[in-house]
Parts: sequence; structure tokens; C-alpha cells
Amino acid sequence: MQRVKACSLDELPEGQCRVVQLGKRYVTVAHRGGNIHAVDDACPHMGGSLGTGWLTDDGTIVCPWHGWEFRLADGGGVWPAGVSLDTFETSVEDGIVYVHTDDAVEDAAQ
Repeated sequence: MQRVKACSLDELPEGQCRVVQLGKRYVTVAHRGGNIHAVDDACPHMGGSLGTGWLTDDGTIVCPWHGWEFRLADGGGVWPAGVSLDTFETSVEDGIVYVHTDDAVEDAAQ
């Protein structure tokens, strides 16, 4: 497992999300309820960027294209149920947000 710099914590205020590129993959990193989450950026419906969607008070992320909604904690589909996203472990150290991945990639934040 590789730990990859995604961004600084200052670049990810509470209630916000941003898209980072980890190798060939795009991941949405979100700060909600004091927790940092990372999920696959592409909505499984039609590939809309979840990072350009919005976060809810219930800890979900909503696709801006057609309203598909997923839990940040485990990637599980809220609407529609039965669909899910890949999730990634995250950590914060010295004000830097890291995403943990099995893919060989370089740091997203330079």
C-alpha cells in the first residue's frame, strides 16, 4: 500500500471536496464532519465527476449530473441502492492529506 499526498488540509475546508489525480485515476477527497474521505471520482451511472457535486449533512456525496448519491464512509449507494464506489483509506499528517492506494503513483500535491 502506498501513501500519496493529495493536498494540504488548508486546501480542503470542512464541507468541501476536491478532485485529485492519482496516476491514471481521479479521486474525490472530501472533508465532512471532521473526517477526510476519498472515493472514486467517476459516478458509476454516466461518469460524472463527483468532486464537482456536493456534500450533504448526512455524510453523502451527490453527483451533479443526475443526483446519484453515495455514502462517503463506505461508498455505498443511497440512491439508487445496490450501486457503490471504490473508497480509499486516508490520513492527515503535519497538515497534509494522504490517500492510500495499491496503485503505483506519484504525489498529487507538489
